[in-house]
Amino acid sequence: MSRYDSRSGDPTSYRDRRSDSGFGGTSAYGGSVRSSLSRRDYDGAEPPRKLDLDGLTPFEKNFYIESSSVAAMSDVEVEEYRQRREITVEGRDVPKPVTSFRDVGFPDYVLQEVTKAGFVEPTAIQAQGWPMALKGRDLIGIAETGSGKTLAYLLPAIVHVNAQPILAPGDGPIVLVLAPTRELAVQIQQEAAKFGASSRIKNTCIYGGVPKGPQVRDLQKGVEIVIATPGRLIDMLESNHTNLRRVTYLVLDEADRMLDMGFEPQMRKIVSQIRPDRQTLYWSATWPKEVEQLARQFLYNPYKVLIGSPDLKANHAIQQHVNIVSESQKYNKLVNLLEDIMDGSRILIFMDTKKGCDQVTRQLRMDGWPALSIHGDKSQAERDWVLSEFKAGKSPIMTATDVAARGLDVKDVKYVINYDFPGSLEDYVHRIGRTGRAGAKGTAYTFFTAANARFAKELIAILEEAGQKVSPELAAMGRGAPPPPSGHGGFRDRGKGYGGGRAWSR
Repeated sequence: MSRYDSRSGDPTSYRDRRSDSGFGGTSAYGGSVRSSLSRRDYDGAEPPRKLDLDGLTPFEKNFYIESSSVAAMSDVEVEEYRQRREITVEGRDVPKPVTSFRDVGFPDYVLQEVTKAGFVEPTAIQAQGWPMALKGRDLIGIAETGSGKTLAYLLPAIVHVNAQPILAPGDGPIVLVLAPTRELAVQIQQEAAKFGASSRIKNTCIYGGVPKGPQVRDLQKGVEIVIATPGRLIDMLESNHTNLRRVTYLVLDEADRMLDMGFEPQMRKIVSQIRPDRQTLYWSATWPKEVEQLARQFLYNPYKVLIGSPDLKANHAIQQHVNIVSESQKYNKLVNLLEDIMDGSRILIFMDTKKGCDQVTRQLRMDGWPALSIHGDKSQAERDWVLSEFKAGKSPIMTATDVAARGLDVKDVKYVINYDFPGSLEDYVHRIGRTGRAGAKGTAYTFFTAANARFAKELIAILEEAGQKVSPELAAMGRGAPPPPSGHGGFRDRGKGYGGGRAWSR
């Protein structure tokens, strides 16, 4: 029996949940524990086999007490609120959304961090997702990047941790967050550190491309929250540096991206080592069939909350310009565009390949533009340095492959440029979503070639849904017409050559 199991009768093994927490219920060993195996919890889905739970300590996961103001909302008011904020819900016994932070009943020490961060009201995904997560049920959340979903699962995770027995030597984490990229994992860790500090909740970030030593030491000391990319986590598990026996709260963030990157076998391997009566929160920006199939296998009777339309659409705060160009025109067009828009603001340029990323960056620097690049072949130290230079505005132009398309949260990216059109419309939406974040306005420019013609019809639909102008050339391609001759549909053309030597100064 593990140390965790052996302390079943020790009430002092629990964290101090603070008298101001606002959450009811007794300890995980008290009389009001909700059985994770009840038909009521898992109605409509096959429950975990009883055999799988033999010897596992019960744990508490339902912390939600509806506030009087939320309880007073009529069904009509709830429906109006959801319609106004484009919230669609599915599931049994869906809780009403909360309209203010106080309605959630978060502990004061968590609310103080929220206030300090300057948030005025919950985002749509938080308003509906927090009550769902705090009730202890599995949850599918579908929302675009930049919608506030990180806090939608992290704040309930903090409450969850504070209700569990404290870690004993040799215990693994209580909360596990899986993310597709190092950048997203690091970002999540920053939020976990900020909002978990007042509860003295320890966390670590596990990802490849850096020495294992510091990560191993963190795991051996004991951390309540682990944020990890799948490959490095499996490495740590196989090396016996940690275990997942204590995990009762599992988050799969950007599940669609993890599937795109081929992580499904690793995800299955990791999930198979976690107790089946865990609470699982499954987050995705899109809802393709592959994501849905995986969710059906990992979750039991989940709530589902969708923000916005189920159809793919772009953030309406982003002005989109799509320009038909030939491959050979791209660099000239890029330089022309930079001359028009460069004002010291951050500009993110997306390429399809690492080689193209390096080539264009080299040429831009030769021509006097302050550009740096980030992609998967760069060392983690170099990626971190480039990102810090970009965030600080010291190098306001950054070229990137799709490694930066999701999870890259840089404040005040004013422009996104798709030098190469991505391989899917989902990636297009994610790329341009690096601007126009947190209520700000943004602008996206896209170079579209004859080779991209198969995307024209769907791209037009995204543009029209967002009220954007569709050029005649793109409209013709959407109807199946051949692309216009070279030179049409582009930005201002300033003639031959790169027009090099332009020095940029801040």
